Amino acid sequence: MGAGVADLPIISVILEVLDALREQGCGVLVAPPGAGKTTAVAPALLEQGWCSGTVILTSPRRVAARAAAERMAQTLGEKPGETVGYVTRLDSKRSARTRVLVVTEAIFVNMILADPELAGVSAVLFDEAHERHLDSDLGLALALESRAVLREDLRVLVMSATIDGSRFAELLGDRAQVIESEGRAYPLDIEWLGSSPQLPVEDAMAQAIVTAWRERDGDILGFLPGVREIERVRERLEKRLPDALLLPLHGQVEPAAQRAAIRRDPDGRRRIVLATAIAETSLTLDGVSVVVDAGLSRRAEFDRAAGTTHLVTHRASQAAAAQRAGRAARQGPGVAYRLWEEGGHGGRPPFDPPEMVTADLAPLVLSLAQWGTADPDSLAWLDPPPAASVDAARSTLVALGALDEAGRITERGTNLAQLSLDPQGAATILFGAEHGDAERAARIALLLQERSLGGRGEDLDVRLTRWNGERGHKAEASRKLASRWARRAQDLVDVKSGGEAPPPGIHLAAGRPEFIAKRRDARGEQWIAAGGRGFVLDPTSTLARADFIVVGDAQGQAKGARITAGMAVEEGDLERWFSERIERRKLLRWTGERVEARVERRLGTIVLAQGPDPEPDGDAIVDMLVDKVLENPAKLIPQDLLARAAYAGIDQFSPSELHASAPIWLRPLLAGRRDLKLASGKLTDALLGLLDWDSRTTLDRIAPREFVSPAGTSHRIDYASEDAPSVEVRVQALFGLERHPMIGKVPLLLKLTSPAGRPIQATRDLPGFWRGSWADVRKDMKGRYPKHRWPEEPWAVAPSLKTKNAFSKSGG
Repeated sequence: MGAGVADLPIISVILEVLDALREQGCGVLVAPPGAGKTTAVAPALLEQGWCSGTVILTSPRRVAARAAAERMAQTLGEKPGETVGYVTRLDSKRSARTRVLVVTEAIFVNMILADPELAGVSAVLFDEAHERHLDSDLGLALALESRAVLREDLRVLVMSATIDGSRFAELLGDRAQVIESEGRAYPLDIEWLGSSPQLPVEDAMAQAIVTAWRERDGDILGFLPGVREIERVRERLEKRLPDALLLPLHGQVEPAAQRAAIRRDPDGRRRIVLATAIAETSLTLDGVSVVVDAGLSRRAEFDRAAGTTHLVTHRASQAAAAQRAGRAARQGPGVAYRLWEEGGHGGRPPFDPPEMVTADLAPLVLSLAQWGTADPDSLAWLDPPPAASVDAARSTLVALGALDEAGRITERGTNLAQLSLDPQGAATILFGAEHGDAERAARIALLLQERSLGGRGEDLDVRLTRWNGERGHKAEASRKLASRWARRAQDLVDVKSGGEAPPPGIHLAAGRPEFIAKRRDARGEQWIAAGGRGFVLDPTSTLARADFIVVGDAQGQAKGARITAGMAVEEGDLERWFSERIERRKLLRWTGERVEARVERRLGTIVLAQGPDPEPDGDAIVDMLVDKVLENPAKLIPQDLLARAAYAGIDQFSPSELHASAPIWLRPLLAGRRDLKLASGKLTDALLGLLDWDSRTTLDRIAPREFVSPAGTSHRIDYASEDAPSVEVRVQALFGLERHPMIGKVPLLLKLTSPAGRPIQATRDLPGFWRGSWADVRKDMKGRYPKHRWPEEPWAVAPSLKTKNAFSKSGG
């Protein structure tokens, strides 16, 4: 054992771990913080007879990976890169002597995809597996399949402080053993400071840290949700504690500054380390005995509706709070100040959700396609990928040309997967390589992943210019990484001949074609993307003056997600570089009165140009008119005819039959038209044309269209109302009628009116009416209409609508 390792608590179970890996080939190690699992287990494997190759230790973060390798190398009396090495995206130290290799989870996924057999690897240790990162779950699933199919001798060990060991053991197989280690039991006090909703988190944290500084000894570790809050707390503490050594610790801090935050100050000064969740696990911060926890965590969550990943601040889970508090008691007694109430602690979620259910799964789906698995359910998962997220990922990858419609990886998809970054970024770099501009394209892709490069602001063009002029370790390391990506992409594709290089915005658009967006208002605040999503931009941004931009990143929910990164692009450049994506589409639009035929040039949902269609599709216009008629037939089709047919029991005019027969009776009437202003008579004739001779005869016999009165007047019979059949007729036209008129066997309802057309009475028994209530009607009407005839026995006189004088003169 190396120096300082023999007294670690993990040593008491190390033989069990070795036995499990030798006999079963896999296992689960549950050890609390400070037990030494990260430092001691991997080197111990090197002495085993079965371990002739490399031991890979995966780590959730770059800082933790580098720190773990440096700590193990120190215990062996060596420097990183000798027996123990590490590989992260921006930094690596390894050599031919390296036997233990610490890698980030994403690096391991790339390794096993490139070599599924993991040649030369004897064991893979998944550290801090409880964090449930997407790459950790994917890497474990692939390692288990490799072990089951290709490498029975591959050892797999899952390690963590807080995981449910039995769940992982079940995932690993029936024979997997769960080994639990005691931790180093230093006393830990919890101080509950409570929350102040009216107080900003930066002010509350600064106040709590000042209190801890005065009440306790030792270095202080403060947990905050993000970089912005860290900087604000640092500004406040610089004024209140001018003698304190203030050190930030997050992913954007350069390696040298990260080491300073992890190690004791060589001059013995007391430190205050302000960290994100990066310091929750895997790291021991020398000298820290006080933790101040804001109780917040910020996670990247994928919004399927918006198509973007945004950072969301949540209450830290109970497990995360326990990990943070434990940082204070790693090397001796400690205290944790919590900025929330003890009574509310039980209401916090027990664990953070796995990234599998919150992240964009496009990288995972592409990796699985590269692995040769179209169905994610065929692999072993602790939590399987949600089907909706898998579908959204496939749509993105199909749009990039990475997958075919069957979900199989394409040649382009294979090339994208070789670049070891997200599919959209890889597509940007490949496009740049194809057009002789891989270096700039790679830098654009990296800008979206490293938010600190080039400073702040939405305009990626401005940030790119700043970054190109920056000096410092991180800027240089990032440019070297971009160059490696560029060289790799150049090896994968052929450069297309001739022409100038694409503008920066075109590079970004190549990886994010659905996020090409057009301005919708004069202020540049509202934008619509080619994929149909709406975005909001700060109108004071330099991007707001552009007509078109490519959205690189956005924060917020689907409706009105705020653009936080983008590049302007000219419409002419879109026309030139994405001509294959621009389609000419003929459109028909119903204005409410007529069909309008237009032609549009579109990039997805973005309309680039539009105008009247000089050569519209006549059949399509008729189809739309027919659909409009049949949406509400009552507005156009003569209802009296339909009611007559229904009364007569003729099926040809039922709604279903009218739909089926529309090509016969309706389309000829609409040919050459763009509106529905059809004469009622033409519609009636067209409908009657559907009936054969027998049906026409039946219709006229059972449901005659009109009633002819004794006076010779014609009246349309109503078959549609509830009291049908009925007819409205002036009473004088019925004089001389002794028998009640019938429609078949049904008495026709007579709605009798005065000479002025006002209702008098309705009856289905005219003889009864004549001999009954007519007398009262006669008395009333005679006074109102004295010029007209009101005989006592109307059935006995001649019918006529003439006045008494006119009737007499005519010889009536």
